Amino acid sequence: MRKTYTFIFFSCSILLLNAQTREEGPWWPNKLWGPDDQAGASNWITPEKILEARQWITEGKVYELGHVYDQQMFVPDNRVFKLFIPSFPTYGPEGPDQIVFNDELLVATIGQVGTQFDGLGHPGRRMQMEDGSATEVFYNGFNTAEMKSPFGLQNLGVEKIKPIITSGILIDIAGSLDKEILDDAYVVSLPDVQKALARQGIRNDDITPGDAIFFNFGWWHNWNKDYVMDGKRLPSISREVVDWLIDRQPSIVGSDAILDGPVYNVHMELTMKNGIFNLEWMTFESLLEDNVYQFFFNFTPLRIKGATGSPGRPIAIR
Repeated sequence: MRKTYTFIFFSCSILLLNAQTREEGPWWPNKLWGPDDQAGASNWITPEKILEARQWITEGKVYELGHVYDQQMFVPDNRVFKLFIPSFPTYGPEGPDQIVFNDELLVATIGQVGTQFDGLGHPGRRMQMEDGSATEVFYNGFNTAEMKSPFGLQNLGVEKIKPIITSGILIDIAGSLDKEILDDAYVVSLPDVQKALARQGIRNDDITPGDAIFFNFGWWHNWNKDYVMDGKRLPSISREVVDWLIDRQPSIVGSDAILDGPVYNVHMELTMKNGIFNLEWMTFESLLEDNVYQFFFNFTPLRIKGATGSPGRPIAIR
């Protein structure tokens, strides 16, 4: 009986995977912004949304939410971040005033190290199409043939994304559990989220489409530890929290680690399927020092044509 059931389930799965075409699939075309959209949830950032976010600026105090890009920071083995000043000064002296200049050479996996922003060309999925061919498929159904180039993505490059200027919300999961840092491999549940929001005096209805939603795991304390990116130790959010986020329709989500568990729910369900952006490896030290949980938020990815992601300087203002 077990073998028969498994065979039927597998066969049904294959039939479902074979059903998609370029024009229509399980998550494309995008129901909000149409089949040609490449801006994803940054479409929520309208003039009205930006004006609405101004309500949180009461003191003009700026909070840095990103780590400094440093050659000593931890970088996974298959990525790189190296900065060189080839000579000092690089140019000059020149002219009657003997002016000099310095330049740098940066060699980096530029969109995927340090505090990093995942673009829509970053997460995809290998799929079998209705005609029997196999391809990688990304946000809004864009596939390998439409994207692949050794000189940058032909579609879904990070330059297509609008500046994200909106209302930000920090959900202090660690603090609500009376912890400085969440336990290793802790999976944040929806009750955890609701408990933290209630503790901060924020209702579900206070979160509106286009907001930026961030989670404090306390993991920023580990930024200079050699195990900071150990996948077996990282906290994550549960699938029910992912679904809750989709219902809230944020423009961007993020944390002081990565939000994914081992099944990549955030990359697949939020970014690939819904165009919701993901900002990884943030720091919330300064916000937490002042007990600031709602704020004006600004993050503008670099307009690097064809890039899969971007470095940047996320800022909160209160």
